[in-house]
Amino acid sequence: MIHSGLTRLTRCAMALAVAGMLAGCAPLLVGGAVIGGTLVATDRRTTGIQLEDQSIELKAASRVDELATLGHVNVVSYNRILLITGEVPTASEKARVERAVATLENVRGVVNELGIGNNSTYGSRATDAMLGGKVTATFVDAADLQANAYKVVLERGIVYLMGRVTEREAGRATDLARSVSGVQKVVRVFEIISEAELANLGGAAAPAPAAGASAPR
Repeated sequence: MIHSGLTRLTRCAMALAVAGMLAGCAPLLVGGAVIGGTLVATDRRTTGIQLEDQSIELKAASRVDELATLGHVNVVSYNRILLITGEVPTASEKARVERAVATLENVRGVVNELGIGNNSTYGSRATDAMLGGKVTATFVDAADLQANAYKVVLERGIVYLMGRVTEREAGRATDLARSVSGVQKVVRVFEIISEAELANLGGAAAPAPAAGASAPR
């Protein structure tokens, strides 16, 4: 547990540093910022699915490279759902990238969040990395949240949340991410499971959110 006496900046730095360790192996970065992951031993995906996700990301990155797109494209897979973020010049490029990765073996679905416009700057991506650290630190600080159940992806101040979580967990994480200064928007890319499914996965029941916490949206 992170000591409450640590400064917020220190917690954010620790969250960024720990993120790679939590992932079990370093997350793929084609650009932008992917912050956080899950310990292999406590991941809500099977070990086989975790390996498939890594393979999907590598193959998707390779296909994007083959397109020689002028855009800045990130690909992240969680439980075989592929999230695409970044920027491309035109709508046709956005569709072309999606077509290229959608036919990959084992991909169950594609969430195409590519923006249309100029590529984000390196400064913007650095800001995303720091912002992602703040979101992750907020999750770690929350006593009623299992922080290692989430994968956090940042792009242009937009937070994309992935994971296999209950509706209660999804709502709580969304509220916490929205509370972080600098977050422009939160996009949920969750796979919602029931409380019974969570119990079967061995997930400990988290305490209910404190009074006044908003309901899931």
